[in-house]
Amino acid sequence: MEVRNKATRIDLFSLKTPQMRAFHMSWFSFFLCFFAWFGIAPLMAVVRDELSLTKQQIGNTIIASVAITILARLFIGWLCDRIGPRLCYTFLLMLGSIPVMAIGLVGWIELPDFLVYMFESKKDWDYTVFLMFRLGIGVIGASFVITQYHTSVMFAPNVVGTANATSAGWGNLGGGVTQMIMPLVFAGFIGMGFLEASAWRLSMVVAGAVCFITGIAYFFFTTDLPNGNFKELKASGELKQSESGKGSFWLAARDYRVWALFFVYAACFGIELTINNIAAIYYMDNFDLGLKTAGLVAGLFGLMNIFARSLGGFISDRFVRTGGLKGRVRWLFFAILAEGVALIFFSQMRVLSMAIPAMIVFSLFVQMSEGATYSIVPFINKKALGSVSGIVGAGGNMGAVAAGFLMRAEDVSYQQALLILGFLVAAFSLFVLLVRFSPADEKSAADEFNAAMARRREELKDRKPISELLPGVRHLRPMDALRIYLGIALFIKGIYFITNMAELEGSLGEGLGQGQTMIAWSVVFAHIIGGGSLMLGFATRVAAAANAVILFGAVVIAITGSTVGGSLMGTNVDFQFASFVFFSLVLFIWRGSGPLSLDHLIRLDSEKEPEIL
Repeated sequence: MEVRNKATRIDLFSLKTPQMRAFHMSWFSFFLCFFAWFGIAPLMAVVRDELSLTKQQIGNTIIASVAITILARLFIGWLCDRIGPRLCYTFLLMLGSIPVMAIGLVGWIELPDFLVYMFESKKDWDYTVFLMFRLGIGVIGASFVITQYHTSVMFAPNVVGTANATSAGWGNLGGGVTQMIMPLVFAGFIGMGFLEASAWRLSMVVAGAVCFITGIAYFFFTTDLPNGNFKELKASGELKQSESGKGSFWLAARDYRVWALFFVYAACFGIELTINNIAAIYYMDNFDLGLKTAGLVAGLFGLMNIFARSLGGFISDRFVRTGGLKGRVRWLFFAILAEGVALIFFSQMRVLSMAIPAMIVFSLFVQMSEGATYSIVPFINKKALGSVSGIVGAGGNMGAVAAGFLMRAEDVSYQQALLILGFLVAAFSLFVLLVRFSPADEKSAADEFNAAMARRREELKDRKPISELLPGVRHLRPMDALRIYLGIALFIKGIYFITNMAELEGSLGEGLGQGQTMIAWSVVFAHIIGGGSLMLGFATRVAAAANAVILFGAVVIAITGSTVGGSLMGTNVDFQFASFVFFSLVLFIWRGSGPLSLDHLIRLDSEKEPEIL
């Protein structure tokens, strides 16, 4: 399917074009689907106690939540080729919201008399109903395929890797956010006077209702292609029926490269799904953390999607400029191999302060691998883009199902299971070597890339070269070193706060109620995520601003000395240091990042492409 008028750049702060409306609606919808898909995971400790679930039964529910998605992704990919991503997303969001909200009925549905002989007790019946609803919720995981399809047909080859990776990464962010937000929603209902049995059910109703409303919005605010919707384009003759899905599944299924990527994606996205399901319980059981703190730590894994998956796609788009499609493949191989090694190290961590950084490094490579995988998908078979996306996406869920069987085994601990998975992921990196492109494919991709770049240069021909805008841009500045140091320091401080949450919350004083938890978590998020962004020089002004607010509070508290512990930054940091960090962050808000940063690299792309070729 040849699509005209694809966007050659990503203008994040614009909703004027159909390409950017599709970009923002697709990642936001996927975010909500991911949020609802794993919304029950951080509350499983409460559900486990109420329904008296065993480790094996919890494992079965994890498998159910991802198993159905395999079939759903295969079907939704084919359906995208037939009716377009706009209607697919609308139907999926609205219908998928039903089991999300209905899972709250578990325990309140009486066992029918004609089924009494099938169940030994009401407990077994409740478990079965819970399992069925988790199975139904898993269908919304197919939203990923629609997201990747929609951005693939909206963006040109020079940025499609970044577009696919960013939309999917920000969507996957829902898996991390739900780990942190759902316990707060749950606590909010408790604070309103609801019992725990009602609070977790109402929390899921909220998640489902938001999905339903977003489905309506997707219908009105997006189009299938840059030039319009499938229906209108077919009527005008611009889009032929043969280009919109007929036989597309079999075109994709008979290509061995599709199945190679199927297993590769099982080794990255499948692992992410597994971690999302077990992370909170893992930290509660192995590090004796409470529900809220365990959710906070588990959420950090998913929060890396803010930039990690985008980074994987962005690097892939850089590799293609010197290595062609082979360059994309080489990068994917390295990312998957590094993911396996990182998982092995994470599985061996026994101290919380070491486990968290190891998990974050592991998360970085998991999500970069996902971005790198879907930077290759659009070039496998353009006539069956939806089906290719669906099959590869299903591989992620197949990996999660396989890992789920390992996790549910009573005689295998979570640490042992993670170690085994680490070695398997490293071995699966060899499947990448099967992904090859013919000289004709390489030439076609190169021609399309060059055409997109030529169009982009024409659009930007009146702009000044970046070297004129920023004299001396190729030379490192001392401010880069300061930014990197501050990023590392804030990141480490965030890890310290997680391991000493009582101290952090105590420093805020009494009388804040639920607000005390919210402020403490904001400090941790700003330090860890913002610190990591400062280290990389990614969204520098935003990261600096988030931490500047926290440090301003630290300065005020240090001056007044009115709280327990002396200061928000910790008892060993005085007013002068807090002030220095605050004003340094203000400086970065004002000046932004230097040449040694991702911001600068992206800005080069935006301002003057020829200078980086």
